[in-house]
Amino acid sequence: MSSQATKTPRLLLSLFLLAVGATALAEDRVHVYNWNDYFAEETLSGFQERTGIRPVLDLYDSNEVLEAKLLAGASGYDVVFPTAHPFAARQVEAGIYQPIDIAKLPGLDQLDPAIMASLAKIDPGNAHLLPYLWGTTGIGLNPDKVRAALGEDTPLDTWALIFDPEKASKLAGCGISLLDDPTEVFAAALVYLGKDPNSQAPEDLEAAAELIKAVRPHIRYFHSSQYISDLANGATCVAHGYSGDVLQARERAEEAGKGVTVAYRIPREGAVLWTDVMAIPKDAPNPEAAHALIAHLLDPKVIAAVSDYVYYANPNQAATPLIEAELRDDPGIYPPAEVRARLFTPDERTEREIRNLNRLWTRLKSNQ
Repeated sequence: MSSQATKTPRLLLSLFLLAVGATALAEDRVHVYNWNDYFAEETLSGFQERTGIRPVLDLYDSNEVLEAKLLAGASGYDVVFPTAHPFAARQVEAGIYQPIDIAKLPGLDQLDPAIMASLAKIDPGNAHLLPYLWGTTGIGLNPDKVRAALGEDTPLDTWALIFDPEKASKLAGCGISLLDDPTEVFAAALVYLGKDPNSQAPEDLEAAAELIKAVRPHIRYFHSSQYISDLANGATCVAHGYSGDVLQARERAEEAGKGVTVAYRIPREGAVLWTDVMAIPKDAPNPEAAHALIAHLLDPKVIAAVSDYVYYANPNQAATPLIEAELRDDPGIYPPAEVRARLFTPDERTEREIRNLNRLWTRLKSNQ
């Protein structure tokens, strides 16, 4: 990309944001609903300084919580960040989001064509969803504690650390956690069993449920964010988690300097590849400000700073050279082609399939 090609979208972006800021006095807030620790420290303050629009941020810790609020209607949010598969896919189908005005978003041509094409399969014409960050769901671990429990030569890149009852029993003392997310956990269990991770066949789901039930006594808790601090301070040694969360835990452990080591592994059997997207609810109170925030997040410098802070890859190709080399070259953040070939995305499910999965999940969590 030439320097002029890079400068032109940034100039258009700056002009748009200045125009929005000039008209934002009457409606000077944008209500944002996002995951915890999913912006850089100065992302929102920089947006307010740039436009005069004050961001109001609320947090959720699961796609199910976000979806329930959106389906109830009148959420009051202007921009939300659901995971594309299967959540945003069915939300688009349900008509929850309003179309994005691409004329207000300079720099869309900088977004990874492969990711845009993937999203177009669930959102024709990329009309409602734009990619924010992407990553994988794998295993966060303390290599020292795992090897102490299982032996120096034990493989670290396998779901067996969680789903092999013999291994899980030996690791229970130092702590295993699972995401509180039935889609993610069942996909991991199915791929470990050598089955289609998106299978809805009753016999496959029952086999996965039996596998999870077998290791349930060795699982300390189900949570989608607590494992970050617990890995960082050594309270747990194996966590089913999101790539960037585990790498944040690694950074915190290094900063604490207490000798706790944290690593991230993409299991050899396969793992979920996910993309979180930006979307504007149909009943957003301030869609103009919503477009301004999305435009801000499309700025290569802004999204590069987000990746540097949260340890997740972003789809903005103009931002890649701006990301810290240590992160850009980390295979846990930007997996090589041979690893990406083993990744998969969750399929959309019918309402009946969702209810069935949630029923199995509730039963497993309650140890019934």
